[in-house]
Amino acid sequence: MATIRAGLAGGVIATIGMTLLMIVMGDDGPPPTAQFVSTFADGDPDDYAMLGLMLHILYSIGAGVVFVVGVPLLGLEFGSIGSSVALGLVYGIVLMIGGMAFWMRTVLGIEPDRGMMTMFGTVHIVYGVVLGAIVGAGIIA
Repeated sequence: MATIRAGLAGGVIATIGMTLLMIVMGDDGPPPTAQFVSTFADGDPDDYAMLGLMLHILYSIGAGVVFVVGVPLLGLEFGSIGSSVALGLVYGIVLMIGGMAFWMRTVLGIEPDRGMMTMFGTVHIVYGVVLGAIVGAGIIA
């Protein structure tokens, strides 16, 4: 059984992996959350890059908790590390689609180009896979 603590820790570790991959892939701009903050703080997204990153980290950790709570509510199980990684992969895809379809287009009014969609999709899938692996490994109870 996965615990809230495993979801929190998995969210932290998956967020670190996701962020490092974004850097490796060449994303040197502020995260989309910086644009979100700038709409309320009335400024340039670059001015809110660190705050946007912190906000993204917080809700990525929360997404780890949603994962460990939501999977059993759907009648699914974190049986083995393989099934947990598969569930994480699906979760990463759901986050990717939700992020592109709702968050970027509806909330932020951004029409992502192909490069942005590729990076966004890749890092969210990696987030889900790492989260699933951490939760499924059972090393954090």
